[in-house]
Amino acid sequence: MACVTAISVLLILSFFQCKTLFSAILASGQEDIKDALRLHNILWATKNDSRVILSWSNNLTKEETRKYTVKYILIYKFFNTTKEKKERLEEKEKIIHLKLHSGFNAKVKTQLFAKETEDIIKESDWTEFTYKAPPVYIQNLSCIIYNISFFNCTWNIKAEAPEDIQIFTSYRHVGKVFACQKYIKNARKKNIGCNMREIHFQPSRKINLNITVRNLKNGSRGLSYYKAFTPQTIEKLNPPINVSVSLENRSIKIHWKPPPTIGSARKKCFLYQVKITDHKIVNVTAENYKYSFHKPEKKCAAQVRVKKEICIANKIWSEWSEPVFIHDEKTVDILLLSLSLLCPLVFLGGLMIYACRRYRCLEVITMPVPHPSDHIKTWLADETHHQQHMPMQMETHSEVTLGTLEENRDENIQPQKCLKEFVLEDL
Repeated sequence: MACVTAISVLLILSFFQCKTLFSAILASGQEDIKDALRLHNILWATKNDSRVILSWSNNLTKEETRKYTVKYILIYKFFNTTKEKKERLEEKEKIIHLKLHSGFNAKVKTQLFAKETEDIIKESDWTEFTYKAPPVYIQNLSCIIYNISFFNCTWNIKAEAPEDIQIFTSYRHVGKVFACQKYIKNARKKNIGCNMREIHFQPSRKINLNITVRNLKNGSRGLSYYKAFTPQTIEKLNPPINVSVSLENRSIKIHWKPPPTIGSARKKCFLYQVKITDHKIVNVTAENYKYSFHKPEKKCAAQVRVKKEICIANKIWSEWSEPVFIHDEKTVDILLLSLSLLCPLVFLGGLMIYACRRYRCLEVITMPVPHPSDHIKTWLADETHHQQHMPMQMETHSEVTLGTLEENRDENIQPQKCLKEFVLEDL
C-alpha cells in the first residue's frame, strides 16, 4: 500500500514538472514572437473641409497579418474639452469631424490576437499625434427649428477675431444648398445669427450647416466651418394645444393634444411636463393628467409643455402653454354642483323614458286623428251653409224692425200735436 502511494506522488510531481516546462517553452516562444514583431505605428492627418482623416500604419508583414488578428485602439480628445473618446477599430483610419474645435490630441495602439483563442499576443506602445486646425472665430453655435418651417441659428464672435471679418452661412439639405435669408447683426454690424423660413425639412435627412469667414478688407474667402444636425433633434415644438380641465370623481383631469411636428406624431414619441400652482412639475407620457384635490385653493393654474424624447433624443422643451385655471373661489363648487344636479337629471330623464315606453305615452300623444264619417261630413257642410246665410237674414230683419219703429213714432207724435193745440185754445 505504501508503495502504491509513493508511486502516485511521483507521478503527480512528474506531471507538474512537465506542465511547468511546457509553459516555459510556450512563454519563451511567445517572447520570441514579441521580440521579433517590434510593433510601432506612424500617424498622419489629411484635412478635408471640416473633416480630418487620421491615418496610421505599422511594420507588420503580410504573413504576420494573415497569422494574427490585428486590431487598433484609438483615443482622441478635442482641445478645450475634458472628455476622451475611445474606439476599437480594425481599419487604419478614422474620420474626425472638427465642427467648431480648433484641433485634437490622438493616440493609437496596435494589438495582435491569436485567431484560435483570441488571446492577446502582442501590443505596441502608444503613438501620439496632435492636430492643430486653423483658428475658430465663433463660439456658442446653436440652431433650432420651430413652427414646422422656421430655421434659426445664432453664434458669438470671439474677442480675438480680426475686426475686418464677416460671417456668412448657408446650409445643405436633401441635396440642395440654401443661402441665409436674413442675418441678425450686433452693434458692430457683425452677423451673429441667421433666420430662415418656409423651409421644408425631411426628418431623416441631416442639415449640413456651412459657416464661412470672409475678410471684408480684401474680399478673400477665409475659413469655413461645418456642423451637421438631425432636424428632429433641434426641433422646438409649440406648446400643447386644446388644454382643458374637467372634474372626475373629486379629481381635476387636465386634457391636451400634441402640437404639429416635422417628424413622427405617434403618441409614444412625446414627453410632457405638467406644472400646477404650488406643486412639483410632473413628467407625463399620456395626453392627460389627473390631479386629486382636498380643499380648493383660492387660485390654481395648470400649464403643459412638451418635447420629443422617446422616438428620438431631443433636449429642447417647448414654451409653457397658456395657464388654464383649474378653480378659483367658486369654480370647484360650481363643478361639484353641476355634477350633483346632472346625476338626478339623468336619472329622472331615464325614468321618464322608461315610463313612456312602459305605458305607451308617446303612442297616445303621437296618435293620428281619424277621418270623419260621411254623415258628419254632410252635417258639417249644412252647418257651414246655414252660417253663411245667417248674416243676410239678420240684416233683413233689422230693416223691417226699424221701419215699424218709425211708423209707431209718427202715430205717437200726431195725438201730442192735437193735445197741444187744445190747451192753447183754452188759454
